[in-house]
Amino acid sequence: MNKSSVFTVIVLIFSLTSTAQVVEKLTREEAMSETLENNFGIKMAKNDLRIADNNRGILNSGYLPSVTGLAGANYSIQDQEVTFRDGTTNIVEGAETKRYDASVNINYTLFDGLGRWYDYKRLKEEYNLSELEVRQTIENTLLQMFTVYFEVARLTENVEVLKSTYENTKNRLVRAEYRFEYGQTNRLEVLNAQVDLVTDSINLINARQTLRNTKRDLNVVLNQSIERNFEVDTTVSFIEGLRMQTYLEEADTNNVRLQMARSNIEVSTLNFKASRSVYLPTVNLSGSYGWNEGQFPVTSFATGNTSTGLAAGVSLSWNLFDGGSGITSVKNSKIQIENQTLLKEQLQVEVARDIANAEGNYRNRLEIYRLQEQNVVTATDNYERSLERYKLGQITSVELRQAQINLLNNRTTRNLAKYQAKIAELELLQQTGQLLNVAF
Repeated sequence: MNKSSVFTVIVLIFSLTSTAQVVEKLTREEAMSETLENNFGIKMAKNDLRIADNNRGILNSGYLPSVTGLAGANYSIQDQEVTFRDGTTNIVEGAETKRYDASVNINYTLFDGLGRWYDYKRLKEEYNLSELEVRQTIENTLLQMFTVYFEVARLTENVEVLKSTYENTKNRLVRAEYRFEYGQTNRLEVLNAQVDLVTDSINLINARQTLRNTKRDLNVVLNQSIERNFEVDTTVSFIEGLRMQTYLEEADTNNVRLQMARSNIEVSTLNFKASRSVYLPTVNLSGSYGWNEGQFPVTSFATGNTSTGLAAGVSLSWNLFDGGSGITSVKNSKIQIENQTLLKEQLQVEVARDIANAEGNYRNRLEIYRLQEQNVVTATDNYERSLERYKLGQITSVELRQAQINLLNNRTTRNLAKYQAKIAELELLQQTGQLLNVAF
C-alpha cells in the first residue's frame, strides 16, 4: 500500500470512529414528553399554578370565621390599708391577688359590601389566567425544543451528505491512483483528489462536532445528561392546506395572548366591583365562651370568684368618609379596566400582524423547499453524468469536483429549507393557538 493509500485509511478511521457506537432513537413524541416532565421553566410555571390554586380555595376566600383562643394568669402582692365606713381600718401586709382566665372567641363577617364575593371570583379568574400563562410557557418551551430538535435533524442529514461526499472523493482518489500507476493520468489528478479528500474530511469532522454540541443544547432543554447520545427522527411532514386554513379562521379565539388579555379584563372588572364595597356597610358577628377565676386578699369584700359563660354580639360599621382613598381606589380600578381593554385591542392588531407574517413565512419557505428538492434532483443527475464522463476521460477532475460541490451545496440547502419550513409551520401553529393540539 503506497503512502497516499495509508493516508486515506487514517483519515477514514479518524472520521468514522465517533459513529461506531449504537445510540438510542429519540422520537419527537418522547422529546415532547421529556420536555413537559423535566424542563425547569415548565416546572416553575406549574408551581405558580399550584399557588394560584391555593389562592382560589375556600381557605383564602374570607368566607370562613376566625377563631382565637386566649388564656392568661395574673399575680400581684401588695401592702394594703383599707378603711371601712364605720371608721375601722384593716392593714394587710403582703396581700396576694390571683386572677386566671381563658376564652374561645369567634368572629365572622356577615356582610362586607360584596367585596369578599368579588375578590373570591377574582381569585378564580386569576387561576384561569395562571393556566393560560402555563400554556404560554409550554408553547414557548416546546417551540424552543423543536427548533433545537430539528436543528439536530438537519445536522444529522448534513453529516450523511458529507459522508457521501467523502466516500465519493475517496473512490475518486483510489481510481486516480490506479490510473496513475498504469500511466493513464498524471500525478496532478492524484494530488487534487488528496486535497479534496482532506477538505471533505475536515468538513465532516466539523459537522460532527457541531452536531454533538447541538445535541447537548437539546439535552439542556430536556433537562437530561448533557452527554446523552441519541439519534432523532429526520422525517418531516406538513399539515394539509385545508386544515391549516381552519386553524387560521379560529386564531382569534384560540391565540393564548388574546385569551390572556380577555382574562386580564375580567380580573380588572372584578377588582373594580370589589373596590365599590367601600360604599356599603360591614356587618360582623362575634361570640365567645370564657372562664374566669380570681383569688383576693382579706381586704376585699370577696375572697374569690369564678365565672363561666357565653357571650355574643352583632356590630355594624359604615365608613361614611375615609378621607377620599376609597373613592380614588374605585376611580383607578375603572381606569385599569380601560387600560386592559386598550391592551387587548392593541394585541388584536399585533396578533393579526404576527399571524399574517407567520403565514407568509410558512408558505414562502414551503415553496422554497419544494424548489430546492427539484434542484437536488437536477444536481444529482448532473453529478452522475459528470462522473460517467470523468470515468470515460471526457472531463477533468476539476469539473467533476465542481459538480460534486454543486450537489453537496444543493443537498445541504435543501435540508435547511426543509427544516426552516417546518419551524415556520410550528410558529404559525403557535400563533393560531394550535401548537399543543397537533401531532408532530
